[in-house]
Amino acid sequence: MIGLLQVDLTPARRMLAETDPPLSLTAYVVACVGRAAASHPQVHAYRDWRGRLVEHHHVDVQVLIEVPTDHGPFGLVHVIRDADIRSVAEISVEIRAAKAHPSSTGNGRLLDTLAPTLGRLPGVYRVMYAVMSRSRRVHDAIGTVQVTALGMFAAGGGFAIAPPSLASLAIVVGGISACPVEVDGHIETIELLDVTVSIDHNVVDGAPATRFAADLRRIMQRADEPSSSAGPAT
Repeated sequence: MIGLLQVDLTPARRMLAETDPPLSLTAYVVACVGRAAASHPQVHAYRDWRGRLVEHHHVDVQVLIEVPTDHGPFGLVHVIRDADIRSVAEISVEIRAAKAHPSSTGNGRLLDTLAPTLGRLPGVYRVMYAVMSRSRRVHDAIGTVQVTALGMFAAGGGFAIAPPSLASLAIVVGGISACPVEVDGHIETIELLDVTVSIDHNVVDGAPATRFAADLRRIMQRADEPSSSAGPAT
């Protein structure tokens, strides 16, 4: 299932700019997604080899961080653990550290050898997804949610569809566009963020998915440090 959301990010952008250096927009989205997913644990569950639904106690968010290599830019997979109970500031620091020192992570240490090799093997990712999608160990290692930010590559608004992923929940952060709206009888300009939400229909029905999307929008538009929320898990 794919949903397209437009989120009024005007208050949140002001809040992020109040610190020095400014807090990361990606970190803010990750924190908001973590809180929303913790309140709706079914949206980032998956089915194991026996078809049983597996839910998670916390929300581990996988992000892609572009880092330079000898073979050109490479999307380094970095997992932000327990995103549902961590602050935007903490997540901002972690993302910047992973980008500045990619070799400090397990993925970064294998970067130079695996990146060029995997890129030359046709069909390797399709096979990998088929084999690993139902493995508990794999899901624990790579995170339960995927967040991809594409807005920094182009000006203006725009949606994008997430590529195939092992995660049951994928969030693609698109561009930001200015939009005039009427507020108390006069016109104001707000900043609208385009967000694509992809949820595996094999693990969650449409109504719970819609409630999650509505909750995510509400949390993102609240423009504060999202409060911790631990959802039930089995």
